[in-house]
Amino acid sequence: MTSNGYSDMPRALEVAEHYIYIAAGFILIIAAAGLIIIGVAEMAVYVLEGDYVRAMIQLLDRILLVLMVAEVVYTIGRITRTQMLEVEPFLIVGTIAAVRRMLIITAETTGHFKIDDPAFQAAMVELTILAIMIFMFALAMRLLRAKKAVD
Repeated sequence: MTSNGYSDMPRALEVAEHYIYIAAGFILIIAAAGLIIIGVAEMAVYVLEGDYVRAMIQLLDRILLVLMVAEVVYTIGRITRTQMLEVEPFLIVGTIAAVRRMLIITAETTGHFKIDDPAFQAAMVELTILAIMIFMFALAMRLLRAKKAVD
């Protein structure tokens, strides 16, 4: 330790950061388990009410959300192992989120709107933006992988 007492500070911060990531990972795992339980319970309620389409939409929504959380947990695990933040897992989460939203919009709007309905047009605009986002995420992942291959 130096006379000013600061030489151990960077190491202490690294250790604290490591434990924060681990705690966040476990909290996210618990949240994912809760989402699965809630998704199944909500599906059961909708099935008992006879609303099978809504049951499937709700379950699909929850499962895709769990996949997003799982990808974040995976990312946290990689960060704790490698001590490096990587972009690709976040692009995957973004892609899953956009696909999730597209599936939900599509399922909810199917057969409910006419083409001249403003809500339908808004849904089409949102779907277009989501499609562009998915394309951009995929392009970014492709470019990252190409860069890694060159390095």
